[in-house]
Amino acid sequence: MKIGVLALQGAVREHVQAIQACGAEAVVVKKAADLSELDGLVLPGGESTAMRRLIDRADLLEPLRQFADNGKPMFGTCAGLVLLAKEIEGQDMAHLGVMDITVARNSFGRQVDSFEADLDIAGIDEPFPAVFIRAPHIVSAGDDVEVLCEYGGRIVLAKSGPFLGCSFHPELTGDHRLMQLFLNMVENGALLPTGAAYSKI
Repeated sequence: MKIGVLALQGAVREHVQAIQACGAEAVVVKKAADLSELDGLVLPGGESTAMRRLIDRADLLEPLRQFADNGKPMFGTCAGLVLLAKEIEGQDMAHLGVMDITVARNSFGRQVDSFEADLDIAGIDEPFPAVFIRAPHIVSAGDDVEVLCEYGGRIVLAKSGPFLGCSFHPELTGDHRLMQLFLNMVENGALLPTGAAYSKI
């Protein structure tokens, strides 16, 4: 299984290490040609507006949308979640717009407000340690979106078909269960309900 990591900004190395720790091959993605032959793609955290500028500079927007249109699974963390969203509060235009969700950017505060929390995630047996850094959250989700976790009444993890998005940074904890959940989605074609597919993680 080959999983790409969009390597324009953010914790690329940590995502690569998480993918490798789960037994898959990690591919660093910097140009459209790098998307070929990938089974899935991770969109890491960073700053979504800056990431969009870098995506445009690399002529990657349409190739990324085509990747999604082809049904290839994508996992967005923090700013990556914002890239996946169909609507962004306070902005007229979305980025990839492939998940039927509305997100609010930086909804958990500034950099100095960063924190860690143990989350109860559907399909993962034990609490998951999550790192929130200038994190967005999902304000609303469409009917086809499966909410996997909430924190403080806010949706912070959701799945829609082949797309998985979270508010936090799972790659910074050394706990690879959420990456394994994504790899299971890739392997299963993202067709099974999350609880049924991942109850043994």
